[in-house]
Amino acid sequence: MIQHSRQLSCEKPLSKLRPGHKGIVTKINCTGSVKQRLIDMGITPGVKLAVVKAAPLGDPIQIHLRGYALSIRRQDAAQISVRGTGEKGGKA
Repeated sequence: MIQHSRQLSCEKPLSKLRPGHKGIVTKINCTGSVKQRLIDMGITPGVKLAVVKAAPLGDPIQIHLRGYALSIRRQDAAQISVRGTGEKGGKA
């Protein structure tokens, strides 16, 4: 059980979260216009999200947050740190 708790609190890039898994945004690790665009789309620290699916070649990925679906490039998702919640499901 202790090992399971450690895995849940571990931060990782959103791009590493698998389809069907949920997480909470902890940090946006980029600057400038890319960071502002992500914030404008509702990706802010503390928001819950779920990875819905990935395109056949892995890019882009579809996430669900704040009641809507959003597709973002894997390159941008790699700049978003999330903490896994251990929950599974299609919607955050």
